[in-house]
Amino acid sequence: MSRIPRLFHFVFGLREQREPFHLVFYLCLASCRAVARPERMYFYYHHEPWGRYWELAKDFLTPVHVPLEPFVEAFHYHDAEVARYRYAHHADFVRLERLLERGGVYADIDTIFVNPFPERLWDHPFVLGREGDVVPREGGTPQPSLCNALIMAEPNAEFGRRWIAEMRQGFDGSWSGHSTLLPERLRQRHPDLIHVEPQRTFYKHAWTRDGIAALLEGLDLDLEGVVSIHLWSHLWWSRRRRDFSAFHAGRINEKRVARIDTTYNVIARRHLPPPAPLAERVRWHARRAAYLARSLG
Repeated sequence: MSRIPRLFHFVFGLREQREPFHLVFYLCLASCRAVARPERMYFYYHHEPWGRYWELAKDFLTPVHVPLEPFVEAFHYHDAEVARYRYAHHADFVRLERLLERGGVYADIDTIFVNPFPERLWDHPFVLGREGDVVPREGGTPQPSLCNALIMAEPNAEFGRRWIAEMRQGFDGSWSGHSTLLPERLRQRHPDLIHVEPQRTFYKHAWTRDGIAALLEGLDLDLEGVVSIHLWSHLWWSRRRRDFSAFHAGRINEKRVARIDTTYNVIARRHLPPPAPLAERVRWHARRAAYLARSLG
């Protein structure tokens, strides 16, 4: 019997949901269901999503309402830019706590699942994937990093317990300090508690301008040995952010995914939902307009 159960965990909605649940998030969940074939998919939220894609997805999910992490909620950020992503730091704690409770696989909601997980991975107590080196501060030295966008763990895994304990002790409000650099330091001290996959398995396309371009606008069909792909969506999601890409979430829709060949689209299109009837599209457009009107008013 495998050490890691075939349970999958997703975290979303740790801030108010002003926009309907996006197609990208639905495709993450639909691809997980089709490719990984989980026994159960847990979806942890504080603010419940809404919209057509949420209505489609929640039929095969186990939604679980969760509180916000008090430690993160009370933390005073020195960097206003990082403070905008407080919700992501809440998620850093929620994912580990829930994995320790039940075991399984955690994945960020901007993941697309490509190939089944190799059977060998289920027999480790804890699994992370290597990502490209990160520079924790401007002018600093690149440091090796283990990304927390996909985590595999047996219940109550020792590596996870050590990680979350040190997160609370050394949390400094940075993006990578507690989430990707800390697990690498823990790995160096406790290599027997963790298995590390090469970058290709979960993060073939890096969080760089070239990596994001290859995902969203290029076409890379060399996917042997690639289990999942992380989209690094916080770097390009907003149309106002252009330092990593001029691409933005508003350009991703069912028609584009179905008709334009890019790395992401070719993988994702097999998981597109059936086309929505006109009456349903009108209903959701009206609800979105009403929601935005209330928010602005």
